[in-house]
Amino acid sequence: MAAQSQFAELARQLSAIGAVKRDLARVLPAHCPAGSAAVLTLLDRHGEMRMSRLAELLAVDMSVTSRHVAHVAERGWIDRAPDPCDKRSRILRLNPAGKALLEELSERYVQTLAGALDDWSDDEVGQLNTMLARLRSSFDCRGSGGRPPGQHSGDCRARAPHHFEHDTAAPAMPVTPATPA
Repeated sequence: MAAQSQFAELARQLSAIGAVKRDLARVLPAHCPAGSAAVLTLLDRHGEMRMSRLAELLAVDMSVTSRHVAHVAERGWIDRAPDPCDKRSRILRLNPAGKALLEELSERYVQTLAGALDDWSDDEVGQLNTMLARLRSSFDCRGSGGRPPGQHSGDCRARAPHHFEHDTAAPAMPVTPATPA
């Protein structure tokens, strides 16, 4: 196990990731904030779903999810259809306009990352991807949320709730469809 001082440094480095995420969010067009990008990304990754499932994947309250969904629906990026099993519910689907926007957002992110990491080797970028995926899986039980200290990754029963709006399986950073969840 790593020394306590290494974990303290890791905590400092992870805190600084917030600045990286804010810089990446700046490449989003004004009409598509990070919450909207997260909705589009999750619908692309997981397919059609009810709003309750989307709220679960976003790890936010239904009222927050509802605002994000209203925003993307008003702009014509998703379709809302009655749920055949429960006419009171709606099924959310990414439509071609939303897919096109998601591709544009993904390209913006890729170009921004490529520019910021232009002095990194392919191997270094690969190592970062591997280590970040491993870090995330150390905290993941179902695609969102972390474990309390001392809980093993296979034991999800005692997982504490996770309430960070954009810390999702697809953090509000759009990804290309080939990127694994």
